[in-house]
Amino acid sequence: MELNSVKETDVLVVGAGPTGLALACDLTRRGVRALVVEQSDALFPGSRGKGIQPRTMEVLDDLGVVDAILASGGAAPVGMVWQNGTRQGEHDMFERPGPTDCAPYGEPWLLPQWRTQQILHARLTELGGSVAFSTTLTRITQDEHGVSAQLSTGTVRAAYAVAADGGRSTVRRALGIAMTGEDVDPAPILVADVRIPTLDRLNWHVFPGDGAGYLALCPLPGTDDFQLVGQITDGEPDISPAGVRALVAARTHLTADEVTEILWASDFRPRAAMAERFCDGRVFLAGDAAHVHSPAGGQGLNTSVQEAYNLGWKLGQVLRHGAPASLLDTYEQERLPVAAQMLGLSTRIHRGEEQRGAATMQLGLGYRGGPLASGSAGALQAGDRAPDGPLPGGRRLFDLFRGPHFTLLAVGTDAELPSLDGELVHLHRIEAYEPYGKGLFLVRPDGYVGWAGEDTTGLSDYLAKVTRC
Repeated sequence: MELNSVKETDVLVVGAGPTGLALACDLTRRGVRALVVEQSDALFPGSRGKGIQPRTMEVLDDLGVVDAILASGGAAPVGMVWQNGTRQGEHDMFERPGPTDCAPYGEPWLLPQWRTQQILHARLTELGGSVAFSTTLTRITQDEHGVSAQLSTGTVRAAYAVAADGGRSTVRRALGIAMTGEDVDPAPILVADVRIPTLDRLNWHVFPGDGAGYLALCPLPGTDDFQLVGQITDGEPDISPAGVRALVAARTHLTADEVTEILWASDFRPRAAMAERFCDGRVFLAGDAAHVHSPAGGQGLNTSVQEAYNLGWKLGQVLRHGAPASLLDTYEQERLPVAAQMLGLSTRIHRGEEQRGAATMQLGLGYRGGPLASGSAGALQAGDRAPDGPLPGGRRLFDLFRGPHFTLLAVGTDAELPSLDGELVHLHRIEAYEPYGKGLFLVRPDGYVGWAGEDTTGLSDYLAKVTRC
């Protein structure tokens, strides 16, 4: 973009982290022009958000990147507790129910955040999108027709804008949206990506610290690296190479020299905070711009990507398929309560008040009773996550749902199906399937049941809310 030029786009996405990249992928595959701007000159280099929960794996499946995610990562290793240089025994920090027909991703999947972002960026490029690096937003205004943003490279005019620019969000501050919360832990945390060739990679090594603060070293699948997480109980974190090495030597049986490389280091104070609202006119907040979590439980990145997934299809319906603009109001209505729930979960896990259980996998989250949930049938209520399941010929229900369309699923019923725009709503009949029972189920583009019934009564009214059908 030339300086002082005016560029027009459909959606301006500020920030090229996992949230912004996932949103851009979703918008681009829907034919929505998305301009992603990132003030840094490259993608984020650290491991930070390393755990991908099963529900987020389903999102990444739909976005077309799950094979790369699976190839690049691995299951979370079992914890090994150390004391005085001696192994005390293994302790698994996660429930591992395993894959089922209904939920094909049965446990958290680990890979460093930088790799997740590389994969999403490659997918965006494959879809024809791109990121404008070294581009800073300095001012944003809006009117009834759109958003104007002043960038370091010129001016952008967009129909909508999304702040995915992190916990210190420039956009959120420009809008004057308050962020309220609390420090989860008074002790700051040091996080670093390090290489320690003498330490085995079979376990997630945990050093409780005996009052001096814990330290953990987690092998990062697909790399030679460990993610170091250390609690600092005395003074401020020293993130210099010498400081990181000294911390390892002080808290473990390893010597400073055994830390052969320090690839990235940062520090933060665990905090739980959330924006008072997720939208302001034509501007939306997503990811850390809307909420910040303790890393305990691995909810931050996952909640953020799912926000992008919720917002993406709604922007697509409004901008490309004639849905009323009021559809966008449901983004905050649906996602703010979920973010609050996950924020509370992260805080309780950090404080030892709750274990990492089924709730962390986010498969049970839904939108029952929400503005886009209408009816029930069989075993499901509108707002529930639509389960996966096997189909004849080796296909699966997720194969039917994959893509930017709605799916009207007739399960174990010969009820008459309406004539609908085949581009927007795909129609399928399947045999009775226990997780669904019998009935008609309209599955939204984000994999949740929007409408359900024994016949089509009320379906046309529902579709009028979300599309031109």
